[in-house]
Amino acid sequence: MQIEGLDALRDQLADLTPTIRAAGFKALKDSAEAIRADAARGVRVDSGNLRNSAKARFYNSQLRAEIGWWDRDDFYAILHEFGTRKIPARPALGPAIEAERTRIAARIQAEVRRALG
Repeated sequence: MQIEGLDALRDQLADLTPTIRAAGFKALKDSAEAIRADAARGVRVDSGNLRNSAKARFYNSQLRAEIGWWDRDDFYAILHEFGTRKIPARPALGPAIEAERTRIAARIQAEVRRALG
């Protein structure tokens, strides 16, 4: 048995890789922004610092994002997320991640379809 056109198919699939990767990164950015916004809405607000300084960092080459607080003045975000002996936990980031977990697959699928359509 011989399959003709296999090399051409392989080349076509290789050409799609950057397109699919770009679509995946777009979906990742959309999900990360949704998590960031949801976490910012869910934090305790005293001065508004945590609400205003939640950020998303992206690593395009790895299709990876990190969402959280990185400024030195934001160290107390972890205290609010997990609580202390004196402060009850009021997580914002964890619930935001869980809420987005149900939507990420649909976001990726929609972006790939859009890119290939």
